[in-house]
Amino acid sequence: MPLFSAKPDYAAKSRFKTAPKTTVKLTGLTTVESKTIQQTEGIESRPTQDEPFTIEQLQHAWAEFAELRKIYQAEYQLLSQPFTMREKQIVVPLMHPVQETMLANIKSELTLFLREKLKNNTIIITGELDLGEDKKMIYTPRDKFEYLANKNPVLNELKERLGLDTDF
Repeated sequence: MPLFSAKPDYAAKSRFKTAPKTTVKLTGLTTVESKTIQQTEGIESRPTQDEPFTIEQLQHAWAEFAELRKIYQAEYQLLSQPFTMREKQIVVPLMHPVQETMLANIKSELTLFLREKLKNNTIIITGELDLGEDKKMIYTPRDKFEYLANKNPVLNELKERLGLDTDF
């Protein structure tokens, strides 16, 4: 028998009586998509009234969402921090760039939750990274004394009266 024949061997393929299990049935898929599109269009085109809310209502809804995220300890700590409100914008203070990433991960879910709870679609959540000022590290005894003397100037007078040396 030659290696390559001009006629394909259909006998080998005829042993499969059913379609392979990896095929996907595509019939009816377009009708489901069109129904889904019509449903989402109906939701988006529906006029919504943005109801006003108080800070107490916002804090209650925020605490409720935080309780839902309690199993994720870092997110719970982020949500437990106090936040500020500027018109319809909620500002979350962030202490570290890692918290910025965490907030970005839960921001859409949190926004959706608050909008549904408070029935207001204008709520926006942002995070502000507060790096603060770079503090000088206190290593030497002179640095320690200067730091304490800035807090309490009487130490300089005490040092002079007793004739103390900070470099020992």
